[in-house]
Amino acid sequence: MDFIIKLLITAVVVMFTAWILPGIQIKNYWSAIIVAIILALLNIFVKPVMVFLTIPLTIITFGLFLFVINALIILLAGAIVSGFRVMGFWWALAFSIIISLISYILGTNNVPVIF
Repeated sequence: MDFIIKLLITAVVVMFTAWILPGIQIKNYWSAIIVAIILALLNIFVKPVMVFLTIPLTIITFGLFLFVINALIILLAGAIVSGFRVMGFWWALAFSIIISLISYILGTNNVPVIF
C-alpha cells in the first residue's frame, strides 16, 4: 500500500514538474501514472547498472553526475511512454533536479519511485 501511495505522489510530482517546465509535456494523469511506474522500474533495474559503470565520474563530480544519470533515465522514460515527451537533454536534467528537490522536501528520496 505504501508503494502505491508513493507511486501516486510521484505521478502528481511528474504532472507538477511538467506544468512548470515548458520542455516537458505530459498528456494526462494516466500518462503520469505510467511514467511513475516506468521511472520506478528504470530506477530499480537500469539505474544501478549506470551508477556502477560511472562510479569514477560520479566520485570526481562529488555525486553531481547522478543528475545526469537521472536525466538519461527520464529521456529513456520519454522514449517508452507515448504520452510523455521530453524536448531534450537539458529539459530532462532540469526535470531531474526539480524531481530530486521535491522528493527531498517530501522526504521520499529513500525510495526507488522518486529520484
